[in-house]
Amino acid sequence: MSDATRHDPARLIASAEALCRAAGLDAPKAGAVARTLVEADLLGHATHGLALLPRYLEDMGNGGMATEGEPEVLRDRGACVTWNGRRLPGPWLVHRALDLALDRVGTYGTVTVAIGDSHHIGCLATYLTRATERGFMLVLSSSASAAAAVAPFGAITGVLAPDPVAAGIPTDGEPILMDVSASITTINMAGRLQKEGGQFPHAWVQDAEGRASTDPAVLTRGGTLLPAGGQDHGQKGYAWALMNEALTQGLSGYGRADRPSGWTASVLLQLYDPEAFAGIDAFRRQTSHTAAACRAATPRPGVARVRLPGESGLAHRREALRDGVRLSPAIVAGLKDAARKLGVAVEI
Repeated sequence: MSDATRHDPARLIASAEALCRAAGLDAPKAGAVARTLVEADLLGHATHGLALLPRYLEDMGNGGMATEGEPEVLRDRGACVTWNGRRLPGPWLVHRALDLALDRVGTYGTVTVAIGDSHHIGCLATYLTRATERGFMLVLSSSASAAAAVAPFGAITGVLAPDPVAAGIPTDGEPILMDVSASITTINMAGRLQKEGGQFPHAWVQDAEGRASTDPAVLTRGGTLLPAGGQDHGQKGYAWALMNEALTQGLSGYGRADRPSGWTASVLLQLYDPEAFAGIDAFRRQTSHTAAACRAATPRPGVARVRLPGESGLAHRREALRDGVRLSPAIVAGLKDAARKLGVAVEI
């Protein structure tokens, strides 16, 4: 994309917030959704940024996303809390849960919040630095219990979701920010490639007969996403997905057994204060040593240098804050179309 596709981040947030307000969200909910989606674009996660907003707005209008109310508190043991998210906006629920965890972690050392029946929570990486900048470690897991796009290892039937997990790990320098899925690729990436007429760079999906493929269109003909490791070592991603769905759906009490429909998520947020364990200095000594060792590792032929998870995203964010956020013409067109439908004047 050329520099002409760059957009001011503050203006994007204001525009997204105005669209959400017009669709029925109050100011706190609209602000959380807008900031989270733009933050995803700042980090370079284009499939989970403002590209999602038209679909969110559609759900606000048709009842797929609840626009009013609070989560229902099912359990509260201080360090362990469970909510029914009541299909409220995912970014708002996660930020509320993180607010609660940040408030209590000094008392308990670690705080866990399980959320069942949230709406989609967006890009998991966008939440991490709220914890790492305070010296805390955050682990965030999510699963879409209405999705059955990933086949168990050895199967051709879709059963599982991509099941992402993210972690923010403080070091003496920039934090390590990981955000990875138990499937090789994601539903959103497949949808984006289908619209663009593109192919996956490797065989990350399989068709309805179980043949590995690079064609995202096979998903519209009974195909499935492959678990991480593919048809060779996919037992690893399969096991990871099972664990993730137990942590998110099992602990929140809401998941596949309820046969949900629509865009729902089960979430587990875990916040750790290193001071409650060996101490922040000891924690950073270990994480910084390992980070430095990884960076110093000899790269294989064709690789310029070894990077840490999140390094490119943070660099992308600095550039985007300085020069503007790059948005594809398709994303801009989708936002402008949503603005027309809602009768909102936005500057994008």
